[in-house]
Amino acid sequence: MRHLITTLGLLGLSTASGGLAQIIGVPLPFMLGPLAVSALVATVLPHRLPVGYGFPKHLRLAFIAIIGLMIGAQVTPALFTEAHDFIYSFAALTVFVALAHGMGYAIFRRLGGYDPVTAFYASTPGGLYESIALGEAAGADMTRLMLQQFLRVIVVVTAVPIGLSLWLGAPVGSSAGMTLARADVPWSDLPVIAIAGLAGLGLGHLLRLPAGQLTGPMALAAVLSLTGVIGLDIPQWLVNMAQMVLGTALGMRFTGLNPAMILRGAGLSVVSVAMMLALGGGFAFVLHRITAEPVDVLLISFAPGGVTEMALVALSLNANPAFVTLHHIYRILLTVLGLGLITRLRERRL
Repeated sequence: MRHLITTLGLLGLSTASGGLAQIIGVPLPFMLGPLAVSALVATVLPHRLPVGYGFPKHLRLAFIAIIGLMIGAQVTPALFTEAHDFIYSFAALTVFVALAHGMGYAIFRRLGGYDPVTAFYASTPGGLYESIALGEAAGADMTRLMLQQFLRVIVVVTAVPIGLSLWLGAPVGSSAGMTLARADVPWSDLPVIAIAGLAGLGLGHLLRLPAGQLTGPMALAAVLSLTGVIGLDIPQWLVNMAQMVLGTALGMRFTGLNPAMILRGAGLSVVSVAMMLALGGGFAFVLHRITAEPVDVLLISFAPGGVTEMALVALSLNANPAFVTLHHIYRILLTVLGLGLITRLRERRL
């Protein structure tokens, strides 16, 4: 019961912080507001949380599925007219992953003083859970590895919308009224949305898709959209709730961590992410000249955040979320395949 009350209390704080963030014009307010408040609770008031408390995974999965459905519903035949440009962006992503990982390793090894194994798995530009699992098996410092991987996602999710707002000179995303959701979806559509979400989660698990909790529902909604069987419209209030839940879940990752370690890790993460974003920005400007795809869409496609979180950024910015998500799935596949290969080579050498 105490865990349930704590979860409801956190969601209440998230609702208030999301509303406040929207009022003051913060980009992606319904994610960044709850993220900041829940991170504050996790680091300053961890003694107020019940013993062994963790934000409910099933609640997070349910709302990730909602985001997946919304992205999949944007997949139309028009997306495939751009397929000939994917060869350029995918080739650039392949180079980006290798360069970003190598430069990140140098930062954590030389600037952070991490041991080689921890620095290697902490510097991956994707594959959060795979990096943690393989790093643990290889003997990495798990506290530092988990901290850096979660901070990578959080810094990217925070920096990208704020950076784009500063670059464009005006608020972007939902704080500027951008949305792909609808405000007039009838309540009678909610059972259909729930069934589609559950079916999509099952599909992702059955097929073992990368980031299956997102890509399973996305694939199902895409098929429904392309075949014209049914059109899935997600209400705006449900999208806002999804952002609040995911922001709260991210912030609660800091529970129990030493504040000094968090600050040091945050400094290293800012340097690492700045390097990756600068590298991705360079690729984005070059690809813009080749493909005519908007620079902001390409930048988000290269940003080394989590698939779900970056999909939310794309949704908020009205920046072709299906295009962005396809590139993030490819980035994560590349990262995980590279990690697996290097891990096996290392094991053979040892």
